[in-house]
Amino acid sequence: MALPKILAFAGSLRADSFNKRLVKIAAAGARDAGVDVTHVDLRDFPMPIFDQDLEASEGIPETSARLKKLFFEHQGLLIASPEYNSSVTAVLKNTIDWVSRPGPGEKSVAAFAGKCAAIMSASPGALGGLRGLVHLRAILGNIDVLVLPNQVAIPKAGDAFNADGTLKDAKQTEQVQNLGVRLSNLLRKIHAG
Repeated sequence: MALPKILAFAGSLRADSFNKRLVKIAAAGARDAGVDVTHVDLRDFPMPIFDQDLEASEGIPETSARLKKLFFEHQGLLIASPEYNSSVTAVLKNTIDWVSRPGPGEKSVAAFAGKCAAIMSASPGALGGLRGLVHLRAILGNIDVLVLPNQVAIPKAGDAFNADGTLKDAKQTEQVQNLGVRLSNLLRKIHAG
């Protein structure tokens, strides 16, 4: 049996994003648990704002098609989601919207259906991005993604990280790594047969 694969990314374009740092910690936990992890940066997949007229006239953008192919190749998702105005970021929602579009002969949301995900957030605010995670969990659940009940929100993110991208707090580091471990263990159980 091939090892399950996890696609890891942050819903941010900012080069020094707290959430880009956070997802790398979770990805390390998954790798340590023996699962293959592919880390991508959404900055490498620029897409226009989803527009059904654009899709009808020009088709799915090439960058969206490349990212969608990666979704099909992976069984799990590690997503670090910044909170913008109490919700998910525009780039994360736009990515979900484009990747969820059915191609010829595909069912709706085929690139997401049956996936398992672990979600997390880091935010300068006192709640650590919890409000945005509520929205992300609802979106993913509605497109047939099983989201682990455990999640991590890192508050006061401006003070939470070391210069090298690691978390200062060992307990927080363990919690974030455990998201990767738990997702890995679940995927192994599901795909054992």
